[in-house]
Amino acid sequence: MPLLRPSRWRYPACLLVLLLVLSAPLLLAAPAASAPCPAPPSSGVLATLLARLAEWDDAYYRRGESPVSDAIYDQARGRLEAWRRCFPDRVSALTPPSYPPGESVHPVVQTGLAKLADADAVARWLERRPDAWIQPKVDGVAVTLAYRDGRLAAAVSRGDGETGQDWTERARRLPAVPNRLPEPLDGVLQGELYLRLTAHVQAEQGAAGARAELSGLMARGGLDDAEAARIGLFVWDWPDGPAEMMERLTRLTALGFVDTARFTHPVADLAAVTRWRRDWFQGPLSFATDGVVLRQASRPPGRVWEAEPPDWAVAWKHPPREALAGVRGVAFRIGRTGRITPLLHLHPVVLEGRTIRRVSVGSLSRWQALDIRPGDQVTIALAGLTIPRLEGVAWHAAQRRPLAVPSPARYHALSCLRPTPGCEKQFLERLAWLSGPEALDLEGVGPGTWEALIEAGLIEGMLDWVGLDRRALQRARGIGDIRAGSLRMTLAGARDAPFARWLQALGVPPGIRAALPSDWHTLVSHDHDDWVAMPGIGPGRAAGLVAFFAHPEVRRLAERLAGLGVVGFGR
Repeated sequence: MPLLRPSRWRYPACLLVLLLVLSAPLLLAAPAASAPCPAPPSSGVLATLLARLAEWDDAYYRRGESPVSDAIYDQARGRLEAWRRCFPDRVSALTPPSYPPGESVHPVVQTGLAKLADADAVARWLERRPDAWIQPKVDGVAVTLAYRDGRLAAAVSRGDGETGQDWTERARRLPAVPNRLPEPLDGVLQGELYLRLTAHVQAEQGAAGARAELSGLMARGGLDDAEAARIGLFVWDWPDGPAEMMERLTRLTALGFVDTARFTHPVADLAAVTRWRRDWFQGPLSFATDGVVLRQASRPPGRVWEAEPPDWAVAWKHPPREALAGVRGVAFRIGRTGRITPLLHLHPVVLEGRTIRRVSVGSLSRWQALDIRPGDQVTIALAGLTIPRLEGVAWHAAQRRPLAVPSPARYHALSCLRPTPGCEKQFLERLAWLSGPEALDLEGVGPGTWEALIEAGLIEGMLDWVGLDRRALQRARGIGDIRAGSLRMTLAGARDAPFARWLQALGVPPGIRAALPSDWHTLVSHDHDDWVAMPGIGPGRAAGLVAFFAHPEVRRLAERLAGLGVVGFGR
């Protein structure tokens, strides 16, 4: 279905709409006039948001592309509207850019759709319309098709609803768009070109990048047969067709547009609307959707339509799968093996009922490529409905704050075996691994325990905790007499752990447990060729093993374990 972009004015004034009469919702709900005002934005922040909206509008209206999802676009517009409502002088002082109109005029304007915020709004809309019908809101690119004497005469992209790009030659290449109808009629059809998908479940897969891929195909100078066959067409309306909905559907089916009748159903109440919306959201379809469209069967003839959302058709979108979030800060986590993972601390946003305050970038190289700094705006989603996932950068802040970025050259699998300056994070991760289930599995001992012991000056090396008595443990923050007693027994009992678990605790390179001999001195005597001769160990792992067992600090730790009588480390 057509994207829900402002369409009341002609395209050259689209940004003027954003500045003067924005009413789009934040997170799909129209803000109340009494809604609390946000903090006033700086002129740089305002200009940056305006420029990004201008880029998105230019891509959408002029080229038929959608760089971001509707949810992100709506949230960005909603933010600007909140600033316009609260700080009108500051917003109206900015001058919007203008753009040329599209090259082709729509024979009947495309109206766009207003959004209903929630089920209550849907129920109120239905109360006044006993002849309501529902369709899926197909997520693709909108097109107008004009037929003369049954032959395709023109195809025009959505544009601003009044003008768009001439897609006639491209449309002629698509099997889904008939070049000739079964009967010689003159008529205008409006619909959605979409990317064909197989058993697509919107609730699980989201848009799956379908619209972006479709936009890329339509932007090409030529489509081969396989590419053209991937593009489908859903006709949602026939502006100059029969006045009655049932007759329109019957005639469209006879013309070959069978999906219109298949996916257009009468709805008498909110329960019916909710059922169809749920079924199309959770069930398999051949296209992506981003909500449902409600249409009143009776509507004015197409010749009087205007390029603005009408009152006889509305959209009820699916819950947003993405959120726009501001970056408060960037932290760099250094893992046990020296891997650096950037973490973004966010201004809290709610997504699918969860409040998201931070998200991982994944890797240092990805952070460097995205160059995310405080003040930037990012898009996030939920992976598997639980884990926040960074989707990308919506826009960068005008001012780029400097950050202290750890050097990858400093951190590796054998760095920070002691908490020297700059090594605090990796050393703590080493201790957390040591006490975790993959190593010694010390019950009730986690990062918080290790932090308290380090703060108390009780740990300056990987094994300083072995042999700590009850009195010493009570010096640590949050450890009282009873806790100190149980903790002392847990730490002392680690001496009895098997040799293989102690190797894991020291950080032996992964993936080789089954191949390792059961005593330290045999392992130390292995050279590169000895390791390569073992099953599953290639040259890379062999080099890592040689370096591990030869490292002076690792050998010192082994000697201490031998002195403590830990099995496998003595002679």
